Amino acid sequence: MRASASFLLTAMLGLAAVLPAHAALKPGDAAPDFSADAALAGEPYRFQLAEALKKGPVVLYFYPKAFTSGCTVEAHQFAEATPKFQALGVTVIGISNDDIATLKRFSVEACRKQFAVAADAGAKVMKAYDAKLLMMPDTADRISYFIVPPGRIAAVHAKLSADGHVEAMMKAAEAWKAAR
Repeated sequence: MRASASFLLTAMLGLAAVLPAHAALKPGDAAPDFSADAALAGEPYRFQLAEALKKGPVVLYFYPKAFTSGCTVEAHQFAEATPKFQALGVTVIGISNDDIATLKRFSVEACRKQFAVAADAGAKVMKAYDAKLLMMPDTADRISYFIVPPGRIAAVHAKLSADGHVEAMMKAAEAWKAAR
């Protein structure tokens, strides 16, 4: 990314940090089904939400841009928590509009080979989940959804700060497991 484009993205994300995040999808809403090119531990594959839900709940978290400071911190936090999510039967996947080549590297370096990240070409999934950043509609807002089989939103955490997303999704996963 050119220095001016990087500066602009950083400035826009900084401005967006003072605006409240939003999530149009609420607990109880149907989770839009989707498939997307993804990478896990640097290996590309096709992620399908419906297939993942056959195994159990899914944490679907949207983030603005791979390799930016907040997104890298959030990826590290999810990477550290992924074994606990897996023990609860939960799949974790992050999604942004980065290209698959970038996400192959991000899945190794930031996600520490623990969970997959998907490429949202054309911001179609972001649109379906109302997860577009208000001031930059081709960029994801920072929103996490806990989706339970057969495809319902059970919990939402919408906050531009990376802090709190893992904790909110873990609390939802533990509550789901306890209720079974």
